[in-house]
Amino acid sequence: MNTFLKGMSVLVIATFLGEVMEFLVNMILARELGESGMGHYMTILPTIFLIMMLANFELPVSISKLVAEKDEIYHRSMIKHAVKLAVMFTAVLFIAAAIVLPVLPVFKDYHPLLKWVVLSLIPVMTISAIARGFFMGKQQMGKIAVSHFMRKTVQLGLLTAVFQYFEFGSEAALLVAFCTLAGSELVVFLYLLHLFIVSYQRIKNIPGKMVSGREVRRNLVAVSVPTTGLRIFHSLTHAVQPFLIKMAIISAGVSPEMATEQFGMLAGVAMTIGFFPAFIAHSFLIILIPTVSKAYAQNEFHKLQKLLQQVMLLTFLYGLPSVIAFYFLAEPLTSMFFHSKEAAVYLQLLAPYFLFHYFTIPMQAYLIGLGLVKDAFIHSVWATIVTFSLIYLMGSQPGWRMEGVIIGMNTGSLVILFLHYLTISKKIGIVWWSNSSIRDSRY
Repeated sequence: MNTFLKGMSVLVIATFLGEVMEFLVNMILARELGESGMGHYMTILPTIFLIMMLANFELPVSISKLVAEKDEIYHRSMIKHAVKLAVMFTAVLFIAAAIVLPVLPVFKDYHPLLKWVVLSLIPVMTISAIARGFFMGKQQMGKIAVSHFMRKTVQLGLLTAVFQYFEFGSEAALLVAFCTLAGSELVVFLYLLHLFIVSYQRIKNIPGKMVSGREVRRNLVAVSVPTTGLRIFHSLTHAVQPFLIKMAIISAGVSPEMATEQFGMLAGVAMTIGFFPAFIAHSFLIILIPTVSKAYAQNEFHKLQKLLQQVMLLTFLYGLPSVIAFYFLAEPLTSMFFHSKEAAVYLQLLAPYFLFHYFTIPMQAYLIGLGLVKDAFIHSVWATIVTFSLIYLMGSQPGWRMEGVIIGMNTGSLVILFLHYLTISKKIGIVWWSNSSIRDSRY
């Protein structure tokens, strides 16, 4: 538990500093791109993140889980086989993306070079994923923390320098914004690659045992494929959601240009502010996957139960004050981006969505660690059906519009939170409706 808390503290501090950088990045983007440009940026961003996610093939999750469960004497052999698998996967994905990306209609309203910037990220993301998974599994969270902070710091520095010394048209400004994102990923890649090579040279000097390549590939694929499927589903829904939201409020009588601006305020302002405290939840996710995997592999159910209680308590202690502050300080917070009352109202209405999201992220890590990725996927499907249905049904009403969209988002986040919690409780033996709330599921 001391290792967990120590790693958690390092991640929280570094990720907090990274989120401060992210906050400043979005302020610069909002100022330089304008309302319409920010709307276009936030519209295409989920699609780019989907491609980046495919490139890493959830290797950080599968490798960290495998490293945490296996003794150190097997690590050298496992990493060699993992690298071979990643190289083959990267080659196939790169060729496929080079064929598909140029004809994707989603890029037609953006600079032609944007497709090639995204393509260049594929090998960078895959190799970085191997190093990140290895350090996560070894509980070397300091390296992970520095990489997170470095990514945001580099992006902020690049944005500040470029927009200070050069002026761009709207289309070129969007391309520059995405180039700074790619540049930050490249710097992180070089940092993690250097540390990984140094660590691998060290473990080469330790006597080890061989693991068959087939076994390693089977274990990695058994985790990476369903987890990637879950992430693909999330990314697809996030990529579709901007278009669904804009379609709904356009049906309610909002002009297309105004719909883009309103979505820009929702995603680029209100959600940027509301997700700021989620750096703690994401820190939980990073460290919980290997921790839960190891404890579950060793049948330490009491540890899993206590750990879940601690995570829930810590989430409540930072989550509730955060959303209360967002509600009462909505106008001064949103005025840092735009002087718009609409953005402040969106932030207030989304308070339940943010709070439920803070709880959901670590619970998803629990489900992955417990081998319940299929359950997490089913929960996401049901929550998305509820969310999308309500977004369109209520958002398309002239009297509701964006307020109706937000009600749908709040409802869907509540659905997935309860489904996650009930499934975890059943798996590790927590009877939440009883006064004796904890029991060991082995008995």
